[in-house]
Amino acid sequence: MKHLKTLLFAAVLFIGATSFTTAQSKIAHINKQELIKAMPAYTQAQTEIENLGKTYETEIQNSIKELDKKLKQYTAEEPTQTEEENMKRMQEVEGIKQSLGEYQQQAQKQLQEKEFNLLKPIVEKADNAIKAVANAQGFQYVVDSGMLIVAEGKDLMADVKKQLGM
Repeated sequence: MKHLKTLLFAAVLFIGATSFTTAQSKIAHINKQELIKAMPAYTQAQTEIENLGKTYETEIQNSIKELDKKLKQYTAEEPTQTEEENMKRMQEVEGIKQSLGEYQQQAQKQLQEKEFNLLKPIVEKADNAIKAVANAQGFQYVVDSGMLIVAEGKDLMADVKKQLGM
């Protein structure tokens, strides 16, 4: 019975201490996605990614046009060619189609890598600015308000933009 009382007393103290600590926590919020999109470096990165994407798209469209041209030529010449020659041409066309598909996948992968490499330092800069402002203002927690339903705490957006020189 004495152990039960001691355990109950310890549990009450723990719950009370936890509640007191939680009540003393300072919480702020910021929409990190909105912050990143407002950064000039993000706009530059997006422009570079879009330009690279357009370059890949143009190359792919040109390759498709060449393939269509070759396919039309082979189709028109099919009756005058031997069956063996027609089979070689079909294999050639299938090889080109396969190469084009591989190139599209490679281009997509390179585009994703480029996006990651360009955005990583921007996200890190935003994170560091958020941390600096939160520490300077004494906040223990900063929550991304892009996912909050209710945000009544301090919004750090203006302060973080000031920290970033925006």
